[in-house]
Amino acid sequence: MPRTGHATPIWALRIAVVTALVGVAGGIAGVAVWLALQLIQFVAFGFPFGGHLEAADADSGWRRFLAVAAAGVLTAVAWWALRRWARPTVAVTAAVSGKRMPALSTVANAGVQILAVGLGGSIGKEVAPRELGAWLAQLVTVRAGLTARETRILVACGAAAGLAAVYDVPLGGALFAVEVLLGELTFATALPAFATSAIAAFTARLVIPDEVLYHVPAMPMSESLLVWSVVVGPVLGFAGVGFVKLTNRLQGIAPKGWHLLVVLPVAFALVGLVAVPFPEVLGNGRALGVVAMNAALDDASVLGLVPILLLLVLGILKTATTAVTIGAGAVGGTLTPSIAIGSAIGGGLGGLWLLLWPVDSTSLAAFAFVGAAAFLATTMRAPFTALVLVVEFTQQGTDILVPALLAVAGSVAVSYVLARRRSAQMA
Repeated sequence: MPRTGHATPIWALRIAVVTALVGVAGGIAGVAVWLALQLIQFVAFGFPFGGHLEAADADSGWRRFLAVAAAGVLTAVAWWALRRWARPTVAVTAAVSGKRMPALSTVANAGVQILAVGLGGSIGKEVAPRELGAWLAQLVTVRAGLTARETRILVACGAAAGLAAVYDVPLGGALFAVEVLLGELTFATALPAFATSAIAAFTARLVIPDEVLYHVPAMPMSESLLVWSVVVGPVLGFAGVGFVKLTNRLQGIAPKGWHLLVVLPVAFALVGLVAVPFPEVLGNGRALGVVAMNAALDDASVLGLVPILLLLVLGILKTATTAVTIGAGAVGGTLTPSIAIGSAIGGGLGGLWLLLWPVDSTSLAAFAFVGAAAFLATTMRAPFTALVLVVEFTQQGTDILVPALLAVAGSVAVSYVLARRRSAQMA
């Protein structure tokens, strides 16, 4: 809250300086995660620094299997040791509420997450930069003489700045802070969120190459796409709610103690076996998203159904491998896996729709884009953030926003109705 009197200029200057430092800290968190990921993939696969190549791009199926299997053993030992001897980790949401994040546990936990993703674990990498960004924000704000509310806002902004930096999504990062972490869109939350995410993204660009995460073809809008978006939105809403329930339930029964040393390696090895014929299931989901958004429907014959069925199969497999990874005790995010799953389902269902209502373009990119946005909006419970993230990831124009908004509205409506029904049953 602003101070009055002669203290106001000093307070404003202090807030401005601390906000800038939190933004820089978020950028450092993003750069650290990117560098660690690049190093791991260079050692494991020989990939050069500076690109988006990942485990799914490895040319040998058995090399992919061995990398993921090794990740299961290494991360199982690391997480078992951390959970036995280190202080308990603190989630970002708890840190925003004021709980202090222990330095060693936070940094080590983030490092193990990156190791898992870098070697091909089927899970998102976005939790690590958020945790590091929130931890660094706490270090910056602890001696700044801020109020509890100011500290809460800036810690949330620090976490979101880490996300903005590692993926170069400044607007998505800012919205993540106000819509997801703070649940409050006001001047007091929006201004520091925009500033910190912008500063973090700029800081990260000094090191991380400015490259589109998902290269996709043009996405023309059509009447067919518009009607499909209205129809498929609720379907993706049901699918997203089911995915959240599945991962939450499996996370609740994840193995503890020495059981982790057995279950996690087995789960990763199973994922590695699936990745021998289907490498797209590996990593945080970018490989599958690129495949889905670049697929095309060749014709209406039996052969034309092949890319459609392949996308649907890959969507199911990515759902299964991510759920198994989380259920086995791994820590990571579901943001980019949700984009992968949504784009695969959207592309597959869009291909079936084109067989019924064909258009001039046979590209499934627009359907995959809409599917990714609608599915992510449900799993994140944050429609604005989800749509903006998919837009920034693909750098698409405004034409695709109309069908995407329709699908997101349908998916979120289903999610809202199901949540209210569940609350009524529990009352």
